[in-house]
Amino acid sequence: MNETPAPLHWKLVIDAADPHTQADFWAAALHYEAEDNSALVERLLGLGALPGAATVEYHGRPAFRDLIAVRHPDDPYDPDSGTGLGRRLLFQRVPEAKTGKNRLHLDLHPGADRRDAEVERLEGLGATVLRRVKEAGGEWVVMADPEGNEFCVQ
Repeated sequence: MNETPAPLHWKLVIDAADPHTQADFWAAALHYEAEDNSALVERLLGLGALPGAATVEYHGRPAFRDLIAVRHPDDPYDPDSGTGLGRRLLFQRVPEAKTGKNRLHLDLHPGADRRDAEVERLEGLGATVLRRVKEAGGEWVVMADPEGNEFCVQ
């Protein structure tokens, strides 16, 4: 008997100089929630499995210093760790700066009638407009997040 395999869980991992600032931007941009891993962080600290230097205070609670994820608010998550089990973006601290064009990017789809308002909202969150594109195949705005990662608003 040939069974169809279950879909895989996944997350998109994005390198960042400041993961928490990026998480705040993208949580606001997508109307997602930053994951609350404070119970896991406290448990690891208590066991001596995580040094204090590997943590920061983030929105009034302990968090991992070098990574944080945002998740869709309707998706399931593990209550023991705070880790999402659905649509997630994970920001990880890296020492090097972004050096070239993204090979992968997000496209946001607010709808043509809401594109301009969404671009304005995203600029208010810290994004910048790189260019406006109008082609036979469609119209969109290419933007950059606070660390220069490109994304499009359709």
